[in-house]
Amino acid sequence: MAEKAFRGPQKFPQNPGSHVKHVIGVMSGKGGVGKSFVTASLANALAKKGYKVGILDADITGPSIPKMYGLTAGMTTAKDEHTLVPVTTKNGIKVMSLNLIMPDPEQAVIWRGPILGQVIQQFWSDVEWGILDYLLVDMPPGTGDVPLTVFQSLPVNGVFIITSPQDLVRMIVAKAWNMARMMMIPVLGIIENYSYLKCPDCGKVIEVFGKSQVDEVSKSTGLPVCAKIPINPDYAKIADEGIFADMDVDYLDDAVRKVEEKVPSDPVE
Repeated sequence: MAEKAFRGPQKFPQNPGSHVKHVIGVMSGKGGVGKSFVTASLANALAKKGYKVGILDADITGPSIPKMYGLTAGMTTAKDEHTLVPVTTKNGIKVMSLNLIMPDPEQAVIWRGPILGQVIQQFWSDVEWGILDYLLVDMPPGTGDVPLTVFQSLPVNGVFIITSPQDLVRMIVAKAWNMARMMMIPVLGIIENYSYLKCPDCGKVIEVFGKSQVDEVSKSTGLPVCAKIPINPDYAKIADEGIFADMDVDYLDDAVRKVEEKVPSDPVE
C-alpha cells in the first residue's frame, strides 16, 4: 500500500486566487529541533530580500507560527464559503495555520491522519495566497501522514532538513532524507539548530549538546550544511513576545543562496 502511494503523487490545484511560484518544505526526522523557528527565520530572510513569502503551518497538532508573529484566532477572514484569506505579518509574510481558525488555540487537536491530511489540502486549495515567490511549509516532525500528504498534494520544489548536534543526528537526517528521496523531492541541505552557545561574557563557544556531527553526516550523504544556528535566549524571548517579524537571524545566508540557486524566482514587483 505504501509503495503505491509513493508512485503517483496527486497534486491538488491551487486556489484560483493563488499564484504560488515555488513551495519549499522544512522538515525533520524528530521533534524538538526548532523547525518552526527555522521556517520563520528563513521566511524573514527571504522577505527581507524582496521576495513575496508565505508560511503554511502544516504542524496541525502543534502549530506555533501564529504565536511567534503575534497572530491570534479570528484574524483570518473568509472571502466566501470556499475561500480563506491568510493573515499578513508586520513584515509582509502571509500565514495560514489552524490556530488562526480555532477559537481556542490551546484546545487539543485529536484528529486521525486522514482529517489532518484534508486540512493540509484545504490550506493549499481553499486559501487565496495571492502572488508568492515562495511558500514555506512548516511540517510536523517525523515521516507520517502529514509530511506524506504535503509531498503528495503540493508541488514541493525542495526541502531543508533541520537537525541538532546530538547523537541522533544521523538517524534524524537519514529518516527525512530517505522519505524525500522516495517521494522524489530534492533536498536543498541541512540546517543545524542549537549548534552551540557563545558565552556573553568571554565569547567562549560552548557545545551544550555535545560535539556536532553534522559535518560527518554531510559527507556521508552529500547534503550541504547550509547553516549552524547557535542557541540565543533572545531568539526565544522575541518569539514568546510575538514580535518575530522584527527578527533577523544572521546565520541563514547560505540557506537563502541555496534557495535562490536551486529554486530561482525573480522577486515579485
